[in-house]
Amino acid sequence: MKKAAISELFARFAAADPDPQGELEYASPFQLLVAVILSAQATDISVNKATARLFPVAPTPEAMLALGEAGLTEYIKTIGLYRAKARNVILCCQQLLEKHGGEVPPERQALEALAGVGRKTANVVLNIAFGEPTIAVDTHLFRLGNRTGLAPGKTPLAVEQKLLKAVPAKYRRHAHHWLILHGRYVCKARKPECSRCLIADLCEFKGKTI
Repeated sequence: MKKAAISELFARFAAADPDPQGELEYASPFQLLVAVILSAQATDISVNKATARLFPVAPTPEAMLALGEAGLTEYIKTIGLYRAKARNVILCCQQLLEKHGGEVPPERQALEALAGVGRKTANVVLNIAFGEPTIAVDTHLFRLGNRTGLAPGKTPLAVEQKLLKAVPAKYRRHAHHWLILHGRYVCKARKPECSRCLIADLCEFKGKTI
């Protein structure tokens, strides 16, 4: 996709939704971190249902650690891969307390050293909690990057790197939110709703449904 088309694409997203928000519910950087860890291969809706019960009981690393792995499991067992996630969250809490005074570190390297935190999770936390212009490539962004011609790539990292180069700086802060929401509700995997897509004329997808 050409530079002018990319600028127009994000200008339209910005006009339609100037302050896009993620759909995970949280009240602190720590709760955001936990919610994002839990959201891997799970829906935000399922995570929010679980954390609505969990966070009032364990809002901090200390309180979460006090629950223990077994106690945490009881709150998150409705989420996919809950046993592995419980182990990671408890270990992550230990690491936060031992190495960071119980605070979520605002640096990528420190975040990625935490249990259960990969590049995508670190990007989400850096972007939402600390305002960094990072782009977290999930399945939606990977699909959109390739389908639209915006940032084609064979791996999530390749798509991320292309997006960071392609997206104009003034739009980079919210780019991943716009794309995630667009992929979730309009440019769906199986049946993209091109007839109500605000960027359909810019998109290079050959299988448009209009």
